[in-house]
Amino acid sequence: MTALPDPGRSRAVLIGTASYRHLPQLPAVEANVVDLAAELCDSTVWGLPVQHCAVVTDPQSAPAMLDPVHQAGDEATDTLIVYYAGHGMRDSESADLYLALGDSRDTMGYTAVAYQHLRSALRASRARRKIVVLDCCFSGRAARTLAGGDVLAAQAAVDGAYVLTASPRDRLALAPDGERYTAFTGELLTVLRGGVPGGPELIDLETLYRVLEERLRAKNRPLPQRSQENGVGRLSFARNKARAGRTAPAGPVLATDVRAAVVATGLNVARLLRAEGNTRDALPVLRLALQEQVSGGQGELLAVQLELSELLAGTGQIREAIEVLELAFQQVHKVYGPEAVLVCRRLADLLQESGNHIQACEVLKHALDIAEYGGARTTA
Repeated sequence: MTALPDPGRSRAVLIGTASYRHLPQLPAVEANVVDLAAELCDSTVWGLPVQHCAVVTDPQSAPAMLDPVHQAGDEATDTLIVYYAGHGMRDSESADLYLALGDSRDTMGYTAVAYQHLRSALRASRARRKIVVLDCCFSGRAARTLAGGDVLAAQAAVDGAYVLTASPRDRLALAPDGERYTAFTGELLTVLRGGVPGGPELIDLETLYRVLEERLRAKNRPLPQRSQENGVGRLSFARNKARAGRTAPAGPVLATDVRAAVVATGLNVARLLRAEGNTRDALPVLRLALQEQVSGGQGELLAVQLELSELLAGTGQIREAIEVLELAFQQVHKVYGPEAVLVCRRLADLLQESGNHIQACEVLKHALDIAEYGGARTTA
């Protein structure tokens, strides 16, 4: 396929459960969904409109997890992408895959969301093509149920579906200690941000799978699995940034282009430093990037602000972290999107931690208003 899916007729739902009462915490999951949303909405990667990308963090019930999928499935006519990161579970009485909620208990499938319910939502969608990405333990079971010779698999098949999973059917996925992302999603983001050297102009799903498998194998990490229906693996998924601009004619370099490059480069350098545990050098890099004001580059600046505030809070500099988030809040308080809600949540947490409970409540109320407005606008 020679073109990317039409962003205007496509939808994405990114689900991440990071906080649990009875299972180990997965702090990397929040970074997974937020940064993956930013990449899908980046015009140099795909260009999905922000309002077409739903981010669902820490759902506490099956409706909270699945209602956004049903809504996106009703709206999408080209391509529907559903991503889940969190704990994957096996029920003690069956071999089925379950997706964990915040209150789920190990081996007790009835406390989680059965993958078959997510599969039903996909089958009901009007989208011509569906892409499922599962970054959880035992996720290969989902690939098995969409491809195979048994009766259950035949009944469960989804026309035009491509399932990409973080691990085989009986293997654990990996969330390495000290890393910003889980192993699988970290490599996925690396491909989207840096492209595939020597690859095609557009990265199709099968190319993406082969590159992920190669890179994860080289690091001795769990290998991804995939299943596809009707040759949808040929579907182009993202622009190949490794080939960006090679055939485009040179043009004038504008000041805004230079500043945008400074912001993007600073963010990437800081993330690399942070991944290596070098917080001391990452902080000044982010501060320098934050000084740049880029017209039309709000997404990158917000990413810098979120990254900087997280590092500041982690090093005990709560007051400065609040100041950074308050600046971000002023930029997004009239905008609906996952970034706006995330800014509100993090700012409220820091305000509450510093004893400003009333202001924290006001920020959380604003986050609810954003969500309600966004839902009304999407439904309209």
